[in-house]
Amino acid sequence: MYNLHAHTFLSDGDLLPSEVAVRYQDKGYKVIAITDHADYSNIKQAAKAIVEFCRRWPKNSQIKVLPGIELTHLPPEQFKPLASLARKEGIKIVIAHGETPVEPVAKNTNHLALMADIDILAHPGLISDEDAQLAKERGIFLEVTSRRGHSQTNAHVVKQAKKFGAKLILNNDSHTPEDIISPAELIKVGLDSGLTQAEIDNIYNDLKTFLAKKEAR
Repeated sequence: MYNLHAHTFLSDGDLLPSEVAVRYQDKGYKVIAITDHADYSNIKQAAKAIVEFCRRWPKNSQIKVLPGIELTHLPPEQFKPLASLARKEGIKIVIAHGETPVEPVAKNTNHLALMADIDILAHPGLISDEDAQLAKERGIFLEVTSRRGHSQTNAHVVKQAKKFGAKLILNNDSHTPEDIISPAELIKVGLDSGLTQAEIDNIYNDLKTFLAKKEAR
């Protein structure tokens, strides 16, 4: 089981990266990514800390921890240069904070984020046909989330992904201990959003392939 969207006290989460990892391990997850919020003010420091933590996480642990970052509330034209910088700093999973309906996100964020070197467009809100098609063309995952508020548009995201053949991912977007739900609860979020169990199985097969390619780099 995977969750590639988790926050720690390196941004606005409550827990140390180690405690985040241990709590996900206790829930039965096998792979997570630490993806704290970043912009130009903190990306180098955050990336360095996350990469160092993941490098030192025990290789024989029951859970694998990948270094990630969530580019958050950027002026949309900054997604390309910051995604590139994150890669240079050793970040494996780059997330863009999408146009959620519950926060004041800049117009055109979804589109310009999808033009950058990102892996996941988080909580993309009422994503347009054009941008759903772009996600499909660029192989970028659209996020279905268990996060309160952001999850309001999960059904729309699923509908758009199915319409255009875009890839989906189920994520927790955890910030607190209470956000770290079980794999079964996360799957239920997907089912409640309009996915079938077979479609969820395909999502995890796609994710397994994606992560294998990341490991090979």
